[in-house]
Amino acid sequence: MSGTGVLALRLAGPLQSWGAASRFTRRTTESAPTKSGVVGLLAAAAGIERGDDTRLARLAALRFGVRVDQPGTRIRDFHTAHHGVTGASMPLSERFYLADAVFVAALEGDHALLTGLNDALRTPAYPPYLGRRSCPPTEPVGLGLHEDASLEDVLARMPWQASAWYRRRHPTPRTLTVLREMAPGESVAAADVLRDQPVSFDTAHRRHTLRTIATTPVPTPAPAGGGPRDVHDPFAALDVLEDDSA
Repeated sequence: MSGTGVLALRLAGPLQSWGAASRFTRRTTESAPTKSGVVGLLAAAAGIERGDDTRLARLAALRFGVRVDQPGTRIRDFHTAHHGVTGASMPLSERFYLADAVFVAALEGDHALLTGLNDALRTPAYPPYLGRRSCPPTEPVGLGLHEDASLEDVLARMPWQASAWYRRRHPTPRTLTVLREMAPGESVAAADVLRDQPVSFDTAHRRHTLRTIATTPVPTPAPAGGGPRDVHDPFAALDVLEDDSA
């Protein structure tokens, strides 16, 4: 089938880390998933090797956006390592993560390409992870393929994906923040730029370019009903204990 579509993803896990400007021993994270990180997740699922810039370019050409459904908490960790051959200690590194965050990501473009990626998420060639290999998702990532839809429509209408425990403990926000790649020819009063447009994932020559991002609010949709996050909620037991001790 020809035409365009939008592939929606749910990015949720105990830890996520989406670096765009990490340097040396300080590995930071953005407050929302980066395009390079999400394209890397899809490339891994599709079995695209790091040096295959031709196949990567098709994924990088997709228009990208993300909605912040549960912002999470930024935390810091310290890592130590030793050289595998000499055993010498490596410099102490400082790494940042987002804990308990949930995002809806969407990619707009060629329907046939997105269909292949949607299938790859069901049987990935390599396991998906949320920015770093130490950050696996808690649930299947795919939220489905939307035919003849726009990026803006999907990010506005997709049910609110916040975890059940989060919805119980926090009032429903009036709006959610959307960070989206601007459409060709679009102009907005204020826009940000981020160096997360992937050009090559080759380990020796990893390259990214700047991407223009528009930030807009959307009314909070009704939450997703049922599903694994309502059936299995590890925080539910803690709520029961708190009620009994009150």
